Amino acid sequence: MIIAIGADHGGFHLKEEVISLLKGLGHTVLDAGAFTEEPSDDYPDFSEAVAGLIVRKKAQRGILICGSGVGACIAANKIPGVRASVCHDTFSARQGVEDDDMNVLCLGARVIGPKLAVEVIKTFLSAKFSNAARHRRRLNKVKAIEKAYQK
Repeated sequence: MIIAIGADHGGFHLKEEVISLLKGLGHTVLDAGAFTEEPSDDYPDFSEAVAGLIVRKKAQRGILICGSGVGACIAANKIPGVRASVCHDTFSARQGVEDDDMNVLCLGARVIGPKLAVEVIKTFLSAKFSNAARHRRRLNKVKAIEKAYQK
């Protein structure tokens, strides 16, 4: 799978660990930055970069890491076609994909440790959208809301 990843200064070190994990699992990684740890790095820049790779179909999934995961998630969800969520547990990571077709996982490096992050990421990447009628119906409603506000 091709995975886009990005992080601001708060998530920089965890991003480096995650990249090693992903490559070790045989995934192709598109690193959208940050490439050095700079306090002036802002999560919206990396959220937009990762989300852009998702909507342009350069990557199938994305991972964003900031201090809490929240800012990166908010910014990513501004991009039409991105369904990002903060998940710090395996249940949410799996259900987010299976029920809601989540395509970007957001993590808070100051919230989650590296070992749990590995489990959450593995769960996120192995999950598939269920395509159940009720989930398609709900996803279509989300897409309709998104379209209504794209002007």
